[in-house]
Amino acid sequence: MTEERPGAAEAVDSVLGALADPTRRRLLDLLAGLGEATATTLAERLPVSRQAVVKHLAVLDAAGLVSGGRVGREVRYAVRPAGLDATARWMASLAADWERRLATIRRVAEAAERDAGPADAR
Repeated sequence: MTEERPGAAEAVDSVLGALADPTRRRLLDLLAGLGEATATTLAERLPVSRQAVVKHLAVLDAAGLVSGGRVGREVRYAVRPAGLDATARWMASLAADWERRLATIRRVAEAAERDAGPADAR
C-alpha cells in the first residue's frame, strides 16, 4: 500500500469512525440532498431527538465531513465533500493493491493451466 502523509491516517480513522454510525450516514445523505439544514430540520426527518442530531453533527464536524455556520439565530450545517478526500485516496490505494494481487494470482493460475496442457492429453 502507498505510504500516507502524517495526519492522513488520523483523518481516515476519524472519517471511518464517523461513518460507522447509520444515523450519521443518514444525516450526510439528508444534508447532501437538502444542501444545508438546521439540526431541528434534520431531527424532523429522523427518529432521534434534536439533541442527538446535534451530537452526531459534532462528530461529523470533527471528522471534517460537515460544517456549521451561524445564520442569524440558527446554525445551518452543510456537507464538506473535501473531508472525504483522504479516505477516498486511501480506499482507492487499497483497491489498487488488491487489484494488483488478484491480477498476479490470475496470471499464475493461467500459466499453471497452460503448462498443464489440455485435460485430454493426460
